[in-house]
Amino acid sequence: MTGARGARFPYVLLGIWGLTRLVLLLFVFKVYVFPGPDVTSDVSVIYQGWYEVLRTGTFPQDDVTWQYPPAAALAILSPGLLPFLEYTSAFFVCAFVADLIAFALLLYAGRRPGKSLRGAWVWVVGVPLLGPTVYSRYDVMVTAVAVAALLAGVRHPRVMGALAALGALLKVWPALLLLGTVGRRAWGAAAVTAGAIALLFAVSMPGSFAFLTFQRDRGTEVESLGSLVFHIARHHGWEGQVLLNYGSVEFLGPYVDIVSTAALLLTMVAFGWLLVWRLCATRFLAHTVADAAFVAVLMFTATSRVISPQYMVWLIGLAAVCLVFRGSRMALPAWLVLAASFFTVLEFPIWFAHVVASDGLGITLLVVRNGLLVAATLTAAVRLWRDTVSYAPPAKLPSQTARAQETLTP
Repeated sequence: MTGARGARFPYVLLGIWGLTRLVLLLFVFKVYVFPGPDVTSDVSVIYQGWYEVLRTGTFPQDDVTWQYPPAAALAILSPGLLPFLEYTSAFFVCAFVADLIAFALLLYAGRRPGKSLRGAWVWVVGVPLLGPTVYSRYDVMVTAVAVAALLAGVRHPRVMGALAALGALLKVWPALLLLGTVGRRAWGAAAVTAGAIALLFAVSMPGSFAFLTFQRDRGTEVESLGSLVFHIARHHGWEGQVLLNYGSVEFLGPYVDIVSTAALLLTMVAFGWLLVWRLCATRFLAHTVADAAFVAVLMFTATSRVISPQYMVWLIGLAAVCLVFRGSRMALPAWLVLAASFFTVLEFPIWFAHVVASDGLGITLLVVRNGLLVAATLTAAVRLWRDTVSYAPPAKLPSQTARAQETLTP
C-alpha cells in the first residue's frame, strides 16, 4: 500500500473509493433507503432555510440553530454554484467533490518519496463507515480544507496558516491545526487571513458573529460522553427529558448543567495539557504538526458536550494525514477512530431510537463508541508526548562510540 512517485498507480485504492462513494450517493439520493431516521433532512430543511436567508445578504440572526462562524455561509451557499440542480442535490454533489479533493490530496502526498499511502486508505475506508451522514453535513468540506492545510504545512507554512484560518472561520476546530507549528510564518498568515475574512463578513453581512451567543443554554447531547450519566440515571428515577434543543437531541433537566459544566472543565484540562506539551516539546519532525492537530481535535471531541456523528469526519481526515508520514506514531489511534466510526453509524442513524430511549442496546453502543474515542485520545496523547518530549535517541553501539571519539581526536 506504499510507494514513491513513479510507482504503479494504486488502481485498487481508486476503485474502492469510487465504489464506496457511489454507494453513499445512492443513499443520499434515496435510490436506496438507509436504515434509521432520514439524515438528509438537515440539508433539505435547515441548510436550505439558511441558504434562503444568506442569499439576501444577512445571517440567520433570529435562528439559534445557526451556531457557526461567518465563513460557514460559504459552505451553505456553495450549492448555488450548481444552479441547474435543486439545492439538496447540489449540496450532495458539493460534499462529494470535497471528499474527492481530500482523497486526491492524500493520494498525491502518499505517492511522494518517503510518504505512505496508509493515509489515503484511512480516508477511503473511514468516510463510508459513517454512512450518508457524511454527505449530509458540511463538515466534509471543512475537513478537506484541514487536510490541505496540514499537507501544505511542511513546505508552505504560509499556505497552511491561511487555510487553517479559513477552516477556523468555517467551523472553529481547524484553529487547532496550528498547535504544532514552530515557525512564525504560519501563525502570521493565519492572523492576517482570519482578520481579513472576519472584517469582510462583519462589514458586508449583518449578524456575522451572532452565533457566539446562541449556545449559552445548550444541554448535554445524547451521544456525548457526559450523556451516559443520564442514560443510566433514567433507569433510576431521574426526572429529566430528552428533547430536540438547539438543533440536536439533548438531555434537559436536573443536574444537566453540572454535567455540561464538567464537560467544559474537561476541555479546559485538555487544553491545559496541550499548552504544557507545547512548552515542553523539544523534538519537532515533519509529522509533528499533523500528530499534534490529531491529538488536539481528539481531546476537543472526546470532552465535548455535543459529540455529533459528523465530528468523526474531522478525526478521520486528521488521522489520514498523520499516516501519510511514515514516521507518525498515530497508527493505533487512527484504527481506534475507524472502529469508533463504525459504532457511530450503528448508534446514528441505524439504532438512534435505542439511544434516545436509553435502552440496553443504545447504552452499549455509546459506551463502546465513546470508550474507543477516549482510548484513541489517551493513546495518541501518550505517543505524542513520547515522540516529542521524552524521546530518547537509540543508544550507540560501542564501536560507533569509539569511531565518533576518534573523529574528535586531533
